Amino acid sequence: MDNLFSRLEELYPEMVEIRRYLHQYPELSFEEEKTPAYIADYHRQLGHEVRTNVGGRGVTAVLRGEKPGPVIALRADFDALPIQENTGLPFASKIDGVMHACGHDGHTAYLLVLAKALQEEKHSLSGTIVFIHQHAEEYAPGGAIEMIQDGCLEGVDVIFGTHLWATVPYGTVQYCEGPMMAASDRFHITIRGKGGHGAQPHLTKDAIVIGSQVVTSLQQIVSRRLDPLHSGVLSVGSFEAANAFNVIADSAKLTGTTRCFDENVRDVFEEEIGKIVHGTCEAAGAEADYEYLRGYPPVDNHRNEAQFIAECAEKTESVQKTEYMSPSMAGEDYAHYLQHVKGTYFFTGAGHPEWETTYPHHHSKFDIDERAMLTAAQVIGRAVLEYPGTSS
Repeated sequence: MDNLFSRLEELYPEMVEIRRYLHQYPELSFEEEKTPAYIADYHRQLGHEVRTNVGGRGVTAVLRGEKPGPVIALRADFDALPIQENTGLPFASKIDGVMHACGHDGHTAYLLVLAKALQEEKHSLSGTIVFIHQHAEEYAPGGAIEMIQDGCLEGVDVIFGTHLWATVPYGTVQYCEGPMMAASDRFHITIRGKGGHGAQPHLTKDAIVIGSQVVTSLQQIVSRRLDPLHSGVLSVGSFEAANAFNVIADSAKLTGTTRCFDENVRDVFEEEIGKIVHGTCEAAGAEADYEYLRGYPPVDNHRNEAQFIAECAEKTESVQKTEYMSPSMAGEDYAHYLQHVKGTYFFTGAGHPEWETTYPHHHSKFDIDERAMLTAAQVIGRAVLEYPGTSS
């Protein structure tokens, strides 16, 4: 254990180098080419068994220890977002309109370097480690489900993963038993009314007015149609009905998201949104198209594995605080792995204590305290060596 930790500290500059390189060359979900090639080449140089194009653009690598033991999967995602970077960092994105604004560059860097450190401990390693480098986490249906269908979890006993979380201070690890992150779904609504001149509203079916009524009525689903003991969020993210100042719109498009932890609540959202949309339009003499798209299910951690990762964090020197977290309404397709094998997901604090402003994930000025990568590698590395059935 001490050998692994000291080696990870020695390799920390390489983590930073890898992270900054990937940060400069981000790739969007389902469009990743150079990133998976870089990952595959790194693992090949370590002598690992590598599969590429797993479920599309994913990469898996296998390290077999010299002693018998469980098969442990470690997952990191590597896609970026369609955001124009505005950090001013010397290693800022060189790709116009694309940015690593969620820390996936850091996820990839810590897992690659951890793989190198574990490879050097192969002689004393028990069991097998499967490194899952996942594409397309940011955009549903996501890459996890495709990689699972392509066999990335075959033979796996347990899976661990972490998210570098910038709004949590560096040195903190947050864990949760059971539901940790929410199901994240999308909906699309198109309202078709009858346009006309702004001076003659009585001759129109104003799509903006109808759409506004829909938006207002949708807010009642959470407050009046959900069981108060079942949490849920409904947000309309866009409302498009562009026209000249004196023209009444003939159509409007609304898109939004719902979040919850219960499959029954997802059913309520899907049904009640439809009722409101079609009922409001019918009353106004308009028509509507409505589509509800189910995204990622809730991230539902297994109790024993969540407690185990908390114990690993508490024994890790770079972790000053291990705390139980309240569930988050953010979504993550790591959820799919937990539906197939036992495991857990946790947050590794990546907010720098000296930053005056910490920008949230998916912000054009997002950044991480890079030391969090070392913490993530140490906690996950300890989990690999101390998981029941292993010995080092």
